[in-house]
Amino acid sequence: MTVSIVLFTSDLRLHDHPPLRAALNEADEVVPLFVRDDRVDAAGFAAPNRLAFLADSLTALDEALRERGGHLVVRSGDVVEQVGAVVAETGAGSVHIAAGATGFAQARERRLRAALAERGCALTVHDCVVTAVAPGEVTPAGGDHFAVFTPYFRRWSQQGVRDVVAAPRTVRVPSGLASERVPARADVREVSPGVPPGGEAVARAGLTAWLRSGVAGYADGHDDLAGDLTSRLSPHLHFGTLSPVELVHRVGKKDGPGPDAFVRQLCWRDFHHQVLAARPRAASADYRDRHDRWRDEGEAADDIEAWRRGRTGFPVVDAAMRQLAHEGWMHNRGRLIVASFLTKTLYVDWRVGARHFLRHLVDGDIAANQLNWQWTAGTGNDTRPNRVLNPVLQGRRHDPDGTYVRRWVPELAELGGAAVHEPWKLTGLDRARFDYPDPVVDLAEGLARFRQARGRD
Repeated sequence: MTVSIVLFTSDLRLHDHPPLRAALNEADEVVPLFVRDDRVDAAGFAAPNRLAFLADSLTALDEALRERGGHLVVRSGDVVEQVGAVVAETGAGSVHIAAGATGFAQARERRLRAALAERGCALTVHDCVVTAVAPGEVTPAGGDHFAVFTPYFRRWSQQGVRDVVAAPRTVRVPSGLASERVPARADVREVSPGVPPGGEAVARAGLTAWLRSGVAGYADGHDDLAGDLTSRLSPHLHFGTLSPVELVHRVGKKDGPGPDAFVRQLCWRDFHHQVLAARPRAASADYRDRHDRWRDEGEAADDIEAWRRGRTGFPVVDAAMRQLAHEGWMHNRGRLIVASFLTKTLYVDWRVGARHFLRHLVDGDIAANQLNWQWTAGTGNDTRPNRVLNPVLQGRRHDPDGTYVRRWVPELAELGGAAVHEPWKLTGLDRARFDYPDPVVDLAEGLARFRQARGRD
């Protein structure tokens, strides 16, 4: 009996899974393998919210495999060592894995290829599993990646995506292969109370609902903080319980500005992956150096803590930060507002904010998180690097009657209408009624400090 291994990473699904399909086509038996890599823990990326969602997704994957006659094999330790052990135990002649964009993924691929070659085992890395279009598949003349989104989107749209691969009906796994227990959400401590369930079935149900009643209004409603008219599919894209290729196909079948705007956001995701694949250091270093001299974290400690806790005195900022703490997720417009406030109004290094997001976000994707933070801070791919989002104006525009603020900042629940965005304007007993802090910074002073630091005054 010939054996092949499928190493699952950020692709925890059976629908539209080219590595699994290729393994099934070339071997009699397949080992669906997931390795709880201790390097992920050591790097600090094993955040409770993502571990809980991961546990749900692995449980769902195991159940779906069992429905097809197989099961998931779980091991812990160094991924290269564990894959090598399974090769030795089964005599597998090949390993299939989805390509990744991060420096970590690229190093894993190199290590696997070298180690497997010594065993006479082939490694096949599959593109367009984690992204709709592979990093490096479309490039500008004379360059290895696009640095600006609009020309990338133009080429990406012309490129098209591969066909969707059907889920297998049967998966035969070698008998007697040792496996650890599949992780359970109950094993994870300190999970935010509002973290949603994970797994492919949940993802597909969410996609169906989104296509039926959400995507048509996306163009007009995706910035509406209170309306919450976004898809909430980003955690499923991060863990691969939903295929970006299938998503492009299914959304693309619908006409109108809503589907078009949503596909554009999927392209943004691919854009960040192609930037990071070409420039792995951008995960921690400025993509474009603006010669910032960020405030020292010690000096800014009180401001940073107020931002983390949602106690800055700017209601829309605080509402978004509290949503993050409760749900492990934040509205896309909220992410822009709080990132601009931290990096430009408070003039704190974007890496401070990026780390906090990665500690809480269920969809804490390195490419999207780090490069969106850089975009907002002006050190990344934004063509207007010095723009500053005024939190008061943003609140009025995207939460005009204050519903979003009152949802997450209950101290201000009795303050009606748009006045909720400027509670500091209250005086005397009216102000004393609300147990809510004064602003940590004067917006005009924060703007002046930023403009001076960037040489714009």
